[in-house]
Amino acid sequence: MKKIKNQKEGKNVFDKNKAYAIKEALDILETFPKAKFDESVEVHIKTFIDPKKSDQQIRSSAQLPYGTGRKVKIAAFTAAQEKEAKAAGADIVGGEDLVEKISQKGSIEFNVAVATPEMMPKLAKIAKILGPRGLMPNPKTQTVGPKIGEMIEALKKGKVDFKSDDGGNIHAMIGKRSFDKEKLAENYKALLEALNQNKPVTVKGKLIKNITLSATMTPGIRVS
Repeated sequence: MKKIKNQKEGKNVFDKNKAYAIKEALDILETFPKAKFDESVEVHIKTFIDPKKSDQQIRSSAQLPYGTGRKVKIAAFTAAQEKEAKAAGADIVGGEDLVEKISQKGSIEFNVAVATPEMMPKLAKIAKILGPRGLMPNPKTQTVGPKIGEMIEALKKGKVDFKSDDGGNIHAMIGKRSFDKEKLAENYKALLEALNQNKPVTVKGKLIKNITLSATMTPGIRVS
């Protein structure tokens, strides 16, 4: 009921058919009633890609200068760099023993996973557990690499993954409603820059069709 109430109130402060500059959109967002929790601020982007074509799929990451505000719990799969992973701030570290533990219990106690290359064949054993949750390490999202410490540090500083869905849309979190508007605007800019840098070469013309900004319990605001 709270969300419906917020949406009704929102209709009085903005034109749902108009596209606003990001700073104006954030000003409007600030006028909406706030929930009892710190809502996530999200960007929903409709692209011109053909989601049925494999060469037009988008999957990459963006380094948000002010992070997302979400606590990141990282699992590091590595056989030779456990010390480096722990020093960088990984919450769970292990090699084949960690793979075996997840395989037997099927439980996940982290929301991001990174791995060194030699571990990827081993992770095939738990791919059906990690994959559906979007936790399988992938070179395209810079969660697989020889320098595990650097990957973990980047995640702790605010790196976010994004990918296109079956409708050619991209959904990404850029912060919390408690963030200053300037910080949200900078995070938004970083996300769009990363997205445009990863435009599939087979997509001709513009990549982005339209953009909507919203918080967890608010209506969407179109962004120009």
